[in-house]
Amino acid sequence: MKYILIFLLSILELYAFNMDIYNSDISNGRTTIIEFKKEIDTKYDKVKVGKKSYKIYQHPSDKDKMYVLIPVSYYAKPSNMKLEIIYDKNSEKTSKLAFVHIEDGEYEKEEIHVQKSKVNPTDKKVKKRIAKEYAEAMGIYGVSTKQNHVSSKFIEPMNSKITSDFGKARVYNGSLNGYHSGTDYRAKIGTPIKASNDGVVVLAKDRFYSGGTVIIDHGHGIYTCYYHMSKIEVKYGQVIKKAEVIGLSGDTGRVTGPHLHFSARVSGVQVDPLQLLELLNRNLF
Repeated sequence: MKYILIFLLSILELYAFNMDIYNSDISNGRTTIIEFKKEIDTKYDKVKVGKKSYKIYQHPSDKDKMYVLIPVSYYAKPSNMKLEIIYDKNSEKTSKLAFVHIEDGEYEKEEIHVQKSKVNPTDKKVKKRIAKEYAEAMGIYGVSTKQNHVSSKFIEPMNSKITSDFGKARVYNGSLNGYHSGTDYRAKIGTPIKASNDGVVVLAKDRFYSGGTVIIDHGHGIYTCYYHMSKIEVKYGQVIKKAEVIGLSGDTGRVTGPHLHFSARVSGVQVDPLQLLELLNRNLF
């Protein structure tokens, strides 16, 4: 009853504030969106969630709206997540609160058997390489590009059977070791991989865990990632168009066989890529 009352009050306040919030009940590892109707005396800035802040951007297909994406960490526990909306009203800084209820995604477990050296590497050079690659990736994801590169709906990177969904707890060789951070597509070696949408290549290289890797920045903190490629056909800084072939699928990195691992990040947070694409396509284009 307490949760219901909080949500009813939150929804009424948002309505009065010319905002719409989607997925007020959302599972860990997924993304929600808030849209704001522009007003002459109001300048929207950001939304604070704990210590993190998410920038409010111009809506890509409606000049009269602004929007913000709020990603929920996979590790978030069921709770009411408080959102502090920061904005200027008549040139004065102010804020308003809203709430999103985080539900347990109840993700399944799956056991994976790979080379021991790929589970917990002990070689110092390998460990140094992994740490360097991780730091490089976090540096990329930590940037929310102001420019939006996208003007139409996102697409999946290939038309193939999904062999593993986002969020499954990963048990490598009998030991729990994180969760599946993306969606796996069945793909024999050499299958073309398409860019999910327009953007800029911010990483194109071989990495220890993800093998042949391409990361595309779509703007506004949205990134899509493509792993385990046998061949990379783009380079750093290259401007990419939706459906452009960026590489060929393979079995590089930590894998049990050839496939494409497709993942996404929003403002640095790993999220369910297909739920994100569906959310963006339904609300922004």
